[in-house]
Amino acid sequence: MSGDGGRRLLDRYPRAGHRDAVPRNELLRIGGHSVAWVPPLVLLIAIVAIDYQTPRGFRIISWLVLVPGIAAAICGLRGTVVYAVLAPAVYLLADSTLPGQYQAGMADFVLATLGGLLAMAACGVRVRGERRMVHMRDIADATRRTVLRPLPPGFGGLDHAFVHLAADTDARVGGDFYDIQPGPHGTRVLLGDVQGKGLAAVDVAAALLGTFREAGYHEADLGTVADRLEVRMIRHRARLAELGSSEGDRFATAVLLAFPDEAPDTVDVIVFGHDPPLIVGPRGVRALPPGDTLPLGLAELKSAAGPPPVNRVPLGPGETLLMTTDGVTEARDRHGVFYPLEDEVAGVVAADPRTVEPHRLVTFVRDGTLRHCGGRLADDTTVFAVRRLR
Repeated sequence: MSGDGGRRLLDRYPRAGHRDAVPRNELLRIGGHSVAWVPPLVLLIAIVAIDYQTPRGFRIISWLVLVPGIAAAICGLRGTVVYAVLAPAVYLLADSTLPGQYQAGMADFVLATLGGLLAMAACGVRVRGERRMVHMRDIADATRRTVLRPLPPGFGGLDHAFVHLAADTDARVGGDFYDIQPGPHGTRVLLGDVQGKGLAAVDVAAALLGTFREAGYHEADLGTVADRLEVRMIRHRARLAELGSSEGDRFATAVLLAFPDEAPDTVDVIVFGHDPPLIVGPRGVRALPPGDTLPLGLAELKSAAGPPPVNRVPLGPGETLLMTTDGVTEARDRHGVFYPLEDEVAGVVAADPRTVEPHRLVTFVRDGTLRHCGGRLADDTTVFAVRRLR
């Protein structure tokens, strides 16, 4: 589940508290064909049939006014127009078959006609709203693809998989960010979490990702890449402050990795106040040291100047680095208990060593997190797993 496969997995799995903006008539499909026209037709036939079966002193034929209203709620504009014309026509035909003293008369015909006209107007408003909703969803998807760009399989010599669940379901992207950047100095990986959520956090995430994609390619030293990220965060906050924004105090936790070409059995790690990655292998699970580097944007609190230290960690054959944001580690069940990520992963790897594969690992953590919190995610949630291709 690398690259597009990760996004397809996300699209198949419903977000907590989210329902896609699908036009209503699209929900009534069988075998790829719309059946939205069936309920209004059934209602029309039922009203006429019941009217003929009831005593002639009790007429319900005027209920045909409901038919175009139902069509307006679930059909397209053309279907609604058909029922807006059909309902008065059926009324006239059914009413004219009865003796004069039992006919409902023109008053109910006018009611059915006005009901059809109002239904067409309501359907037009509904269809325009749905088209606007779909357009906004397409814009949100384009934003997501720009910020969290597609990662092709094997990108940068890494087997990778990811799942991203945004807390802001309308934006479909949040404060979590991740990317892989191959370059002449090896492949670099970044995963982070902007403090807060929503569109303001997306702005910060986009700024940091843009810097990472350039510095991660050009800079030979990973510490310099980290320093460039810190500078970018400070510049971004300063710009927000000059604009008078109240969002100028944000910071971001992150994990920065490098897979150096000259040391294929190692990984270089810098942790910016984030939960350290887990190294998951056939022999078990171990957590990297948390480090003492502050989150991005808090450089003024550091006691020493200069780039943060780089921790080089050996990797065994087949070991995968698992990174998550606090949507996973802070997911709570109904009793307020946090999701036991490391214990859960250790247990499943012991039972099935194949789970160390990135796509299996990401799927397991995603499912376990959603199951633990009952599908009610309180924050943006990202699960990202990478390992070298051999």
